[in-house]
Amino acid sequence: MSEISFDGRVAIVTGAGAGLGKTYALELAKKGAKVVVNDLGGARDGSGASTKAADEVVDEIKAAGGDAAANYDSVATKEGGANIVKTAVDAFGKVDIVINNAGILRDKSIVKMSDDEWDLVLAVHLKGAFYVTQPAFAIMKENAYGRIVNTASGAGLYGNFGQINYASAKMGLVGMMHSIHTEGAKYNIKCNTIAPIAASRLTEDVMPPEIFEKLDPKFVTPLVTYLVSEDNQDSGMIFNCAAGWFSRTAVMCGTGTFIGDGKRDITAEEIKDAWGDVTSLDDIKVLNNVNDSFGYLAKIFS
Repeated sequence: MSEISFDGRVAIVTGAGAGLGKTYALELAKKGAKVVVNDLGGARDGSGASTKAADEVVDEIKAAGGDAAANYDSVATKEGGANIVKTAVDAFGKVDIVINNAGILRDKSIVKMSDDEWDLVLAVHLKGAFYVTQPAFAIMKENAYGRIVNTASGAGLYGNFGQINYASAKMGLVGMMHSIHTEGAKYNIKCNTIAPIAASRLTEDVMPPEIFEKLDPKFVTPLVTYLVSEDNQDSGMIFNCAAGWFSRTAVMCGTGTFIGDGKRDITAEEIKDAWGDVTSLDDIKVLNNVNDSFGYLAKIFS
């Protein structure tokens, strides 16, 4: 088994002051990467700020013989994202890897959710990933190399009560991944998404203690480490991961059925009568980008 190495690589990990992000930063540094440890140092709801979390991880990396730089900017602003990337360039000369991990929670049911609770969660998770990835992508494009991992959630993929803001942001990251995958293909830039279940401050009061204790973040880290390595050549994929269990989730499309000929009007009643064929997933196909969906329309356009 050949060892995965990150010698000469520069990685940015957002939200790396604790939990999953910390494990990523430590493992990448252990395997030779120079790491920018970004963490605002705020509370779980996004309030407050402190340099302590990022500094402690950087100190731990350096004590083990690795190389790292701290950054305390919020990913939720364009200026913050740009400065995170600038920290990597100033300290280490480039960016090869971005792990979009920073996140907060402000849970409320749909009727009770305020604009502020909606806006801030989307700003940190969705806009934050964009604000960091956009300037990093430009550098990766110049160097014809990049590895990006977005962090989604089962709440985004499958839904969850009281997390409409979080779920919307997380599913948005899947759409972002698909577009980055498409735009980065000819530049050797790979982008994938994980939907982890792990013990962290975001999940400590969401799941029973006996389950929480078994979901050590270290069990997610090997997948992320592989995805951001040069060895990985796959892109545009979504992975579930928890406690050593790994699986792929995909956006798929059924074969469906044709009603009419693309010229005559069709009726709601015809949809009703064909509903079983419309909703069938007996023969499904993974779609890697929007152009794949046009394959199903070949009959109309031929």
